[in-house]
Amino acid sequence: MKPRDRLRIAMQKSGRLTEPALELLKRCGLTFRQSRDKLFCFGEGEPVDLLLVRDDDIPGLIAQGVCELGIVGRNVLNEFSLTAGPESEPLAELRPLGFGRCRLSIAVPQEFDYREPAQLAGRRIATSYPGLLGAWLRERGVDAGVVTLAGSVEIAPKLGTADAICDLVQSGGTLVANQLREADVLLESEAVLAGPRNLPADERGDLIELLLKRLDGVIQVRESRLLLLQTPRHALDAVTRLLPGGPQPTLLPVAGQPDQLMLQALCAGEVSWRQLEEIKKAGAREMFVLPVEKMLA
Repeated sequence: MKPRDRLRIAMQKSGRLTEPALELLKRCGLTFRQSRDKLFCFGEGEPVDLLLVRDDDIPGLIAQGVCELGIVGRNVLNEFSLTAGPESEPLAELRPLGFGRCRLSIAVPQEFDYREPAQLAGRRIATSYPGLLGAWLRERGVDAGVVTLAGSVEIAPKLGTADAICDLVQSGGTLVANQLREADVLLESEAVLAGPRNLPADERGDLIELLLKRLDGVIQVRESRLLLLQTPRHALDAVTRLLPGGPQPTLLPVAGQPDQLMLQALCAGEVSWRQLEEIKKAGAREMFVLPVEKMLA
């Protein structure tokens, strides 16, 4: 395959999305060799390469055609879509990836008795996401000032440059340290796979389709568990009703025990101790809960 037909994925060079993104790609069967400048990773097994860049640059690189895909926070992708010019290539969220979860929120000083967005009218709100904040304010008919800052948004109220902030929140510890509290949520964010709305009509498009199928398989089984157990035939209905959500279980006879069945069920999510105890009370025994490594439908 010619070099120009290789698929290129941009991702954060260093930060909280880096290691989970690399692990996800590894689980999709992709391996890479890093260049000396540590800005490029050459795909060894598949014709898929990585560009290691700042997360804020990823949507622009996709829009410019420098790369075909990007792993980036939904907050960054949506902000770019709202603030990019009309000549920019429209981007799409191809898959949510299930890690890097956070939320873009309004935070106010602790003494501010916030009850509704209308209370922000006439106030100054500091943020690194003017597009998302502006859209949220317009949807609610709130006329507030947007103060755009590149960083250290949480100290703006202390400095007197803003009355409230709009920033990413994970645990909320940074807000508490700055005498702020979360008041309203604009966006639930996580890492997503971003790409152009119109996929390339060549080998790269085929590679994207293949990668999406692998991602779907990895994400589907990431939290799934395989439950194995034995149950008497007379208790089968009671046991089956208690199984966590998933496809119909597989039943197998137990050699030498005609009244016993071996049940195998793929469970969509964790299987708790309480669920296992309830299944055991229904008549099951010899229960095993196993992680699922790969699944191909």
